[in-house]
Amino acid sequence: MDALSLARAQFGFTIAFHYIFPPLSIGLGLILVIMEGLHFFTRKPLYLEMARFWTRIFGLIFAMGVSTGIVMEFQFGTNWATYSRFVGDIFGSALAAEGVFAFFLESGFLALLLFGWDRISPRLHFFSTAMVALGAHFSAVWIVVANSWQQTPAGYHLVGTASGGTRAEVTGFWEAVLNPSTLSRLGHVYNGAWQAGAFAVLSVSAYYLLKKKNVNFAQASLKIALVVAATASMLQLVTGHDSAEIVSATQPAKLAAYEGHYETAPAAMYLLGWVDEQNQQTHGVSVPGLLSYLVTGKADGPVTGLSAFPPDKRPPVNFVFQTYHAMVAIGVTLIAIAWCGVLLWWRGKLFTARWYLTVLVWSVLLPQAANQLGWFSAEVGRQPYIVYNLMKTADALSKTVKPAEILTSLILFGFIYLLLFILFIYLLNDKIQHGLHMKVEQGHRA
Repeated sequence: MDALSLARAQFGFTIAFHYIFPPLSIGLGLILVIMEGLHFFTRKPLYLEMARFWTRIFGLIFAMGVSTGIVMEFQFGTNWATYSRFVGDIFGSALAAEGVFAFFLESGFLALLLFGWDRISPRLHFFSTAMVALGAHFSAVWIVVANSWQQTPAGYHLVGTASGGTRAEVTGFWEAVLNPSTLSRLGHVYNGAWQAGAFAVLSVSAYYLLKKKNVNFAQASLKIALVVAATASMLQLVTGHDSAEIVSATQPAKLAAYEGHYETAPAAMYLLGWVDEQNQQTHGVSVPGLLSYLVTGKADGPVTGLSAFPPDKRPPVNFVFQTYHAMVAIGVTLIAIAWCGVLLWWRGKLFTARWYLTVLVWSVLLPQAANQLGWFSAEVGRQPYIVYNLMKTADALSKTVKPAEILTSLILFGFIYLLLFILFIYLLNDKIQHGLHMKVEQGHRA
C-alpha cells in the first residue's frame, strides 16, 4: 500500500477506536447528573448507590478516552503535516479551545467526583458532577466545530506562504465556529452520545434483572436510562433530518451518494440496496419521491445527482450508501427498542419480560455501531476532499513520511489498542460482576 492509503487507514483506525469512549462519557455524564440530582433532592440512598456505581464506570471510560485520543493529535504533525499547515490557524484554535474550556473543566472536577464522596458536601459534589458532564459536552462542541469546518468552511480567507503555498486564515472567529453545519451536526452527535450512555445503563440493568441481582438498583437505573433513550432516539430523527437538509445545500455530492442518486431529478429514498458504480445504477427497495419530499418539500422536486460532478470529485458511492443506510436502520431499531420498553413499562411488564431484557443486554452494541457508521458516512462522503472544495486528501499528506514508517506504527498501535481494549473489557466486566460493594444506610452520605 502507498503512504496515503496507510495514513488514511491509520487515522481511521485510531479515531474509530477512540470514538468508542467519548459518546459513552457524554451520555453517562448526563445520566450521572440525573441520578445524583435525584439523590440530592430526595435523599434516597438508592440513588446514591446508583450514582456511585456509574461514577466508577465513568472513570474507567474517561481514562480510556484520554489514552486513546492523544495518538490522533500526533498524527496531524507526522502523517498530515501539509494539512496541518493549511488549517492550523483554524483547526488549531478549535483544538486549543477544547483543551482549555472542556478538558480542563472535565478533568479538574473529575477528582472531586471520583474521590470527594466522603470529603465534600453533597451540594459541592453534585455541582462537580454537573461540571464534569458539562465539560464532556463542551469537548464535543469544539471537536464538532473543527470537523464541521472541514465539511462547510466559513469565516476564513486564503493567504500565501513563504514556500509558495497557501493556508486558511481566520477572518471571523464566530463565523468559523458557527459554520453552516456546526449546530445540526452537534445536535446529532449529542443524541448519539446520549443513546450510547443510556443503552449502556439499560444493558447492565437488564443483565442484573435477568440474574436477579441488585434488583432495586437495576429497576431504578433501567427506568432512568429508558427515559433518556426514548427521548434521545426521537430527537435523533429531528437532528438527522436537519443534518440531511444542510448536506443537501452544502455538499450535494455527499447526499447523492447517500442514496445512490445519479441523475438530477426527483429522488427516491432507499430502504436497502446496493450501487453499481460502474454502470451508475442503484438497485434495491425504495420509496419513490421520498428524498425529494424531505429535501425540497415536494415529491417531484429535483435533487442534484452524482452525474453533475466529475468522477474524480465523487466519493466511493456504494460504501457511503451502505454505511448510511446501516446507520439509519440501527437508528430506527433503537427507537423501536426504547419505545417498546416504554409500552411495557406502561403495561407493568417492563421487569418481567425476559425476552425484552435479553434484547436490552445486547442493545449496548447498537448505538456504538450507529455512531461509527455515521462518522464513516460523513467523512468518506466528503471525499476526495479533506477540506471540502479547498484541499484534497491526497494533497494533505506529509511530504517526507514513508509507507514503511506508517505501516510499522499502524501495527504497533493496533497491538497496543488491542491490549487496551482487552484491559478495558476485563475491568468493566469486573466492576459489573462485583456490583454494589458498598452499603448505604438511610440518611448517610456514603
